[in-house]
Amino acid sequence: MAKRTGTAAARPGAAGPPEPAPEAALAAELKELRARVPLLTGSLVASADGLLIAQDLPDPVEPTGMAAVTATGLSLAHRIARTAHGGAFHEVVIRGVDGYVVIYAAGPHASLTVLAGPDVNVGRLHLESRPAARAIAAHITGTRRPPGS
Repeated sequence: MAKRTGTAAARPGAAGPPEPAPEAALAAELKELRARVPLLTGSLVASADGLLIAQDLPDPVEPTGMAAVTATGLSLAHRIARTAHGGAFHEVVIRGVDGYVVIYAAGPHASLTVLAGPDVNVGRLHLESRPAARAIAAHITGTRRPPGS
């Protein structure tokens, strides 16, 4: 099996430069998110069943374990949202003594988890993370986002 590189080959008839491979695109989204949000300390993308897809986490956080715990929290959040309001889950905010953990739905089968310090601007965190979660969902499902979304 050939190892994937950072970019995918151009598709016949496709206009413009080739699209980045999903792994490279997800890594880029996470790095860009960290650059846009002061006090963001890390992030990860996990599947709904707890498998690590991509991560940009600080050293003390074990990525595989964090992905598994995130999936458990995501499952619980889905159930609470359905029970309380009969609707879909969008995000969970956990505020701890040493900071925030926020889990955003990234489509129906994945999540974006962000870690931030206790003094983070939570409004800015949401403002930047929600579109990132939508972009991650688009990368995972292979759909393209319209420019500016």
